[in-house]
Amino acid sequence: MKVQVAENVYWVGAVDWNVRNFHGYTYTTPRGTTYNAYLVLGEKIALVDTVAAPFADEMLERIREFVDPARIDYLIANHGEIDHSGAIPRVLALAPQAKLICTAKGTESLGRYFGPLDRDFTVVKSGDRIDLGGLSLTFLEAPMLHWPDSMFTYIPERALLLPNDAFGQHLASAERFADQVDPWVLWDEAARYYANILLPFSPLVVKKIEEVQKMGLAIETIAPSHGVIWRKDPMQIVNAYLRWAQGETVARALVVYETMWGSTEQLARAIAEGIAEEGVGVALRGLPMADRTDVVKELLEARGLVVGSSTHNGDMLLNMAAFLADLRGLKPKGKLGAAFGSYGWAPRVVGEMEAQLREAGFEVVEANLAVKFAPSAEDLTWAWEFGREFARRIKSH
Repeated sequence: MKVQVAENVYWVGAVDWNVRNFHGYTYTTPRGTTYNAYLVLGEKIALVDTVAAPFADEMLERIREFVDPARIDYLIANHGEIDHSGAIPRVLALAPQAKLICTAKGTESLGRYFGPLDRDFTVVKSGDRIDLGGLSLTFLEAPMLHWPDSMFTYIPERALLLPNDAFGQHLASAERFADQVDPWVLWDEAARYYANILLPFSPLVVKKIEEVQKMGLAIETIAPSHGVIWRKDPMQIVNAYLRWAQGETVARALVVYETMWGSTEQLARAIAEGIAEEGVGVALRGLPMADRTDVVKELLEARGLVVGSSTHNGDMLLNMAAFLADLRGLKPKGKLGAAFGSYGWAPRVVGEMEAQLREAGFEVVEANLAVKFAPSAEDLTWAWEFGREFARRIKSH
């Protein structure tokens, strides 16, 4: 099936229905993903991005529906990560005259992944342009969105932005366009994607969007390198990125905990009930039953986070430690945090969790809620009251 993105621009990517994790196991992908590549047919031919190496044959068959791959004149590598660049050697082997286009940083990432290639890199920077005859490609560097080598490709004659990893989703679908899929699924995956990949680069996201807006580029379609393509009201995803990047939140809290014998879970439930008592939305998430990728997505627009752990071998439990490590890397902005827990011998874990929340950028509300062994009725009342106080802080924050 031929998929036209715009006149003389076609999707030639691949759908990965079965992948269930990304970036190692730090990001789960329960709905799979796509690797989007785009064929641009002017008098000369360009391929913008490729696919992961196992899907190279699928991409090449799609290209052959339009042209012989040997006719490709330009191969654009917007980003060197191998889910987008993995098929580059295959394309270059079939297209001996194709020029490989990337940023200066792209020469480093691609060179490391593929070693010496059979031709030199053609390095571009922001504002550089390639005339294909009838269509043209303009490049805009986007370092750290989300790698140092990242750039956007823009086709002015079609008002089409090809921003690689920006504005995407990990979503395998038979449909190629955002308006064809369930809106709840679409936005759930778009938020998961931003929260788990782009959140630490939020200041750069705001800066790059403002830069593009000042350039006055007409944008009728945004075609990312994962997920579906935004062809109707593409600014809806741009505006969502601005909200998320600027740290806009709602009066909502997450209580995330890991328990050993149930004591920490009892405290977690009491805190959540106290938060709800004050009319603030709350979700209770126990690790590892709750997926960390999902919890990070839920935290994206929530204003408050309370974390709890039992103590084991003098430290917090492993899934909570991994969750807090995620947060230290992602550094969400403008959020309140608190910690609680249970212990048998030494009550140091709560203080350690508070320290890690501060390192992740949270404004910490100290609960002083560390319970020895099983919580008493008084302890649970204390936890409930703290939940109410935390909710009041959320409403006034």
